[in-house]
Amino acid sequence: MTRILTLTACLATLAVGPVFAQSTDGEAPTAPELPLGQTATAQAPQIYERETHGDFSVRCARVPDTAVEPCQLFQRLTDANGNPTADVNFFDVAGDGQVQGGATVVTPLQTLLTSQVTLSVDGGAERRYPFAFCDTQGCYSRMGFTAAEMAEFRAGATATISVRPALAPEQLVVMNMSLAGFTAGMQAIEVAEGQ
Repeated sequence: MTRILTLTACLATLAVGPVFAQSTDGEAPTAPELPLGQTATAQAPQIYERETHGDFSVRCARVPDTAVEPCQLFQRLTDANGNPTADVNFFDVAGDGQVQGGATVVTPLQTLLTSQVTLSVDGGAERRYPFAFCDTQGCYSRMGFTAAEMAEFRAGATATISVRPALAPEQLVVMNMSLAGFTAGMQAIEVAEGQ
């Protein structure tokens, strides 16, 4: 019974509230202007392969109304059975900060996110990188590299990237990434972005 009385009192207060908020000058309030919207004419950037360097391809985006075409160094990785398993996109980072380059690794959905992405160059020290988010295309890990780490890629022969499937967390999926063409490819995207 107390709940019903409390609910009735609340509803009565809400119903009477607008009466006290009415204007007393006799003029009816005008409706606020609502935006009518505009025709959306912006086109999505078109991705194209500009050139290849070793096992990498330079992919750029044609962006309407701009002279700059952002480019990335791309390689698709396969698992031990030859199935496409991950995409790696390297990019240049301008400035004098600690991070001199970066990469985005896209793995399939149902990757065990808590195990993170493990990366090593030529069997060296392993580094782990967290996943940032997932969408319908896959799960994304964003990586930043120091000048010394970028030098490892330039001097290396093979990088190893590994992840774990969420449905079989005891398994480790290891993908080898050839570094043939890495140096020339990074120079190509640095030049493209500097134009």
